[in-house]
Amino acid sequence: MSISIKSTREAVMHAIIELAQYDERIVIVSADSVLAARAVPFANKFPDRLIEVGIAEQNSVLVAAGLAATGMRPLVFTYAGFLTMRACEQIRTFVAYPELDVKFVGLNGGMLGGEREGVTHQFYEDVGIMRAIPGVKIITPADAGQAYKAAKAMMEQKGPVYLRIGSGREPEVFPDETPFEFGKIREVKRYGDDVAIFASGFIMNRAIAALEQLKNEGINGTLIDVSTVKPLDSEGVIKVLEKTNCAVAVEDHNIYCGMSSAVCEVASSYHPCPIVRLGLRDIYPRSGHADKLLDAYGLSVKDIVDGAKQAMAKIK
Repeated sequence: MSISIKSTREAVMHAIIELAQYDERIVIVSADSVLAARAVPFANKFPDRLIEVGIAEQNSVLVAAGLAATGMRPLVFTYAGFLTMRACEQIRTFVAYPELDVKFVGLNGGMLGGEREGVTHQFYEDVGIMRAIPGVKIITPADAGQAYKAAKAMMEQKGPVYLRIGSGREPEVFPDETPFEFGKIREVKRYGDDVAIFASGFIMNRAIAALEQLKNEGINGTLIDVSTVKPLDSEGVIKVLEKTNCAVAVEDHNIYCGMSSAVCEVASSYHPCPIVRLGLRDIYPRSGHADKLLDAYGLSVKDIVDGAKQAMAKIK
């Protein structure tokens, strides 16, 4: 079956341009990322509202902080790792600590986001880093349509928000009319309560395929889209786990400190049960095509199916 591909980068920029037409405070700060962020249309339409600082991610955050302190609404666009690692202290101390209204958009999230570009340009620590910074909200949309709505939802939030997007080659998985609600998990499909699949980001198509494969094998599961990683919808997660009593959590990220960690933290406090986590296991993946990388590093449809079965086996 062919998979439709749409760009999360273009979707987010389209949303920001729409909002900027009605809010003159919206300004983009780019760290040599105008082309990568698909921001040329923004620059053409609002030439005085795009600031290019060059390859200077720390400076981009400081410029944005200064703008926010004067009442502007800046967004910083650059690659996810350069933003969350190179400028981590600036985000923490000069944006999050004073609770300034700066939005961060990280490109090339995960192996899928950084396919064929190698370890320097594919990032799987970014969500964990931002989760550790107090006051920073985190959104990981599943496809371009969700990214468009997530960008608009992000701009409705006060304070710093991190939006994780990809390379521009993300599978389209949801119809355009699919809703997006910040701070809430969403039930994608439910066949039954044998097992829950919590999925986050651009591997949602694999989670959907795994749910269907389980159904074909007589296992009736529920698929949950965790598009807001922080603040996590703890109440929603608990309600799901109370029904299934086991789960598999899958994300294109290191298993440490990401979405699966957040789900397990909630489970351990409120409804302890078996949860199998699928993601990168303390390794750096190689460069390659996204599908091959995901298959090679434990994020195939079969891996998700097997993970669900492992979780179920632990409660029998």
